[in-house]
Amino acid sequence: MFFYLIFLFGLCFFGYVNMSHGRVTQLTLTLPKNTTMPKPAKIILKPGKEAAVKRFHPWIFSGALPFMKSELEEGEIVEVFSYNDEYLATGHYCRGSIAVKVFSFKQVEVNAGFWKERLSAALALRKKLGLSPDSQNDAYRLVNMEGDGFPGLIIDIYNTAAVIQTHTAGMYNARHDIALALKDVFGEQLKVIYDKSSETFHDARGATHDEILFGEIHPVTITETGHQFVVDMEKGQKTGFFLDQRGNRMFAQFYGKGRKVLNAFCYSGAFSVYALQGGATSVHSVDSSRQAIAWTKENILLNGIPDGTHSEEVADVKQFLTQGREMYDMIILDPPAFAKHHNISHNALQAYIYINAQAMKHMNTGGILFTFSCSQAINREMFRSAIQAAAIETGKKVKILHQLSQGPDHPVSIFHPEGEYLKGLILEVE
Repeated sequence: MFFYLIFLFGLCFFGYVNMSHGRVTQLTLTLPKNTTMPKPAKIILKPGKEAAVKRFHPWIFSGALPFMKSELEEGEIVEVFSYNDEYLATGHYCRGSIAVKVFSFKQVEVNAGFWKERLSAALALRKKLGLSPDSQNDAYRLVNMEGDGFPGLIIDIYNTAAVIQTHTAGMYNARHDIALALKDVFGEQLKVIYDKSSETFHDARGATHDEILFGEIHPVTITETGHQFVVDMEKGQKTGFFLDQRGNRMFAQFYGKGRKVLNAFCYSGAFSVYALQGGATSVHSVDSSRQAIAWTKENILLNGIPDGTHSEEVADVKQFLTQGREMYDMIILDPPAFAKHHNISHNALQAYIYINAQAMKHMNTGGILFTFSCSQAINREMFRSAIQAAAIETGKKVKILHQLSQGPDHPVSIFHPEGEYLKGLILEVE
């Protein structure tokens, strides 16, 4: 009987994972019904350390844990109990100041079926938002880490492709189960699953590598509120495209009419396309990356932008603004994160002050400034103070027209405010 079960498991495993040069060519959920998962390790918190967990905060810090007699494996599934032996949560064990990242506040068996149920709930929310592969917005974030109950995991959907990005060992270890669940939830709509975790997670054995989990990868064309963009999932930044700015780009389309626009840190030119489609008289796109400018030019052509209304330049934005003399009616500043850790937040604030002050110097009276920070270490108040300092430095009168954040497909748990990373302001600069 034992050998028969081993034989069945072997058939099952090789039935859904058929590796060929790193590519999974078939994925089906065929685990035997009587398959049981290993029992999670048990962690008992120090006395009085359960309050935050009971308030559904998904992070348990190392100070709440007692001394461990046996070292847990990073990424191991653990069940957390109070000192009085009351069950609190289930999550992945992490090495560092955050010791457990919680993905369930109920006792559950964690398998492909569990991930499928979670993914189905995430997809149902996106469909309520008018986002799905068969809609006019066929690119969206399906999983936004703690906001969707998947701490350490991002999944972005680009038409018929899914890009997975893991930030923890636990989610990296679960990526194949998650890929199986994705395939089961989306069925024939999903043609590619790509794991792009090399930049976001390194395990104890060294650097991870990007991996095709299903299908064959190639650049894909997406539709976003009627505009089209080519997304290169392999070479592009993050997962390939900045989906969190969808709603904010619509503001650029509204305010762009009749204005001369600078799109600084343009990446693949999405803000440029929106502004031009909204009636901007001209848009100048600037980025330090030649590849980014190449994508921008491709997207301008793809959307049928008339000749003579768009220009582009490969240049360092800081240097471009410092040395340039051109004036604009609207400037978009969407820089990369200046601070990824709290210990360098002061330097980041100085960078935000400088870049915004330089932008304000290049604005015609009554101009519109879109300015953003995606640095999680910089909160909304800190960012607003930096913009205020830039206005004081330049002697400009500045009014806040809108306060912006990430889109609704990047939800933030009310119990985890740390999940709100994107801060934005639309300003009138007199």
